[in-house]
Amino acid sequence: MTNEPGDQDQSEGLPYRLYGSEPRGRQGTEERPYTLYRAAPRGLRARLRGEEDAAIPRPGGPDGGRRGRGAGEPGGPRRRFTPKRVLLGVLVAVVAWLTLSLVLFLISAQMQSGSIPDSAKAALASGSNMVTGTDTVLVIGTDQRPAGSKEPGADTSDAGSRSDTIMLWRIGGGVSRRLSIPRDTVASIPGHGTTKINAAYAYGGPALAIKTIEQFTGIQINHLIIVNLANFPKFIDSIGGIDVSTPRICSDISGGAKNGGFSLYLDPGSHHLNGIQALTLARTRDNKCNPAENDLTREKRQQQILNSIKSRLLSPPTFFRLPWASWYAPQAVRTDMGGFTLMGLFVASELGGSAPTQILKPTGATTLPDGESALTVTPSAVQSAVTKLING
Repeated sequence: MTNEPGDQDQSEGLPYRLYGSEPRGRQGTEERPYTLYRAAPRGLRARLRGEEDAAIPRPGGPDGGRRGRGAGEPGGPRRRFTPKRVLLGVLVAVVAWLTLSLVLFLISAQMQSGSIPDSAKAALASGSNMVTGTDTVLVIGTDQRPAGSKEPGADTSDAGSRSDTIMLWRIGGGVSRRLSIPRDTVASIPGHGTTKINAAYAYGGPALAIKTIEQFTGIQINHLIIVNLANFPKFIDSIGGIDVSTPRICSDISGGAKNGGFSLYLDPGSHHLNGIQALTLARTRDNKCNPAENDLTREKRQQQILNSIKSRLLSPPTFFRLPWASWYAPQAVRTDMGGFTLMGLFVASELGGSAPTQILKPTGATTLPDGESALTVTPSAVQSAVTKLING
């Protein structure tokens, strides 16, 4: 019903007012007491997160015209866990874990820089990329003991220490071969005459040791590693220990544990060793349960320990210990190599597989002018061992 101009008086006094329909041209132009929302298409990121389209408010709808709740809001639809989303989350976590381990490794390696004298660095030949190329690394273990050691007669100074362990490691480009040189082998030491090869380190430190071994073998040495006895057990513990197989071992070093030294007693078979036990095994030269063992046996056992470390690094449990292992690995050695070069060595070690055990076997024995017994090796025997190291 409409109001005509003449009917205005008739509407007065009524409890309501009559409105006429507005012209069609003006419909929808006056302001409404509500807002219309239009749902936008979901983007790619929203689809990957599994979000639903926001509900379009409808007058009189079950939500009373309120805006629809989005995914993750109270009362809204929950995000769905799909295999793809779970896999993506796992990959992100793995990458983050590896990145953390790499950063810790590089920081730790940087902290160890400068531990090798400049004279030793100058004595080394230039190296290559050990992932694709092949280098020769000299690994030395001295008889220096950590400060505060309770071992009787322990030498805590690097100056004057002798190299108990001498090992050449041919590594890189898919190659991993080692040659251990017994410490009592007779060699000519530049400027000091003929004596045991391990005396070179005592006479002139790592620089003279490098020159002596290069002259003795005819091989150029590209890098140097000196094992840090104080931190070596920490590194072994950081990877959860190592597994080795041994005969019966009865070892008391420097008077045994009761006198401030180290003791290790093992039955024949496989054993899981912690850091101190692994170090004691690596140092064991005199096995009271087998008097036939000697320095050659110890050299062989040290190579076995290195192979056990490599195998342990590839095991699943070590992945969860990787940041700790990455932190302690550079601290277990003193080396000329920086963080990235040292990382290349570890990668090359994994690519090269377990190295076969090779010992430079003596061809005779002699007595030195000071009365000490020493081992002799003919030049042809040295050349044969070196050829096997280089060419396999």
